[in-house]
Amino acid sequence: MDLGAFSVSLAVKDIQVSQAFYQKLGFTMAGGDATQGWLILKNGTTTIGLFQGMFDKNMLTFNPGWNADTSEKNPYDDVRTIQQHLKEQGVTLLSEADETTTGPASIMLTDPDGNPILIDQHR
Repeated sequence: MDLGAFSVSLAVKDIQVSQAFYQKLGFTMAGGDATQGWLILKNGTTTIGLFQGMFDKNMLTFNPGWNADTSEKNPYDDVRTIQQHLKEQGVTLLSEADETTTGPASIMLTDPDGNPILIDQHR
C-alpha cells in the first residue's frame, strides 16, 4: 500500500508568525493561501503544512497520488482502496471517503497513542 507524499500538518496559532519562523529554518513557500488559513512549506524533501483554525492537533498527513516533490505520481493507490485495506485490517476510521465517488477525498484515523493521521487525496 502506497500512501503517497508525507508531511506534518501543524495546528498553528498565528500563521504569519509560524511562516516567518519556519522560513528562518530554510523552508520556502510551496503552496497555500494564508488568508484561508493554510500554507505548505518545503525544505528539500521535507514538507510541512501550517494550518490556522482548521485542526485541533498536529497530525501526520499522507497524500496518495503525489510524490515527495508534490508532483503527480502514477500509478497510485486511491484513498478508497487504502480505506478498504485499513478496514479489512480492523483499523477504526474517524472519517471515511464515499466509496461511490472518484477523485479527491480523505480519511482520518488515529494511531494507538491518539496521534491523528490524515490521508488526503487531492486528485
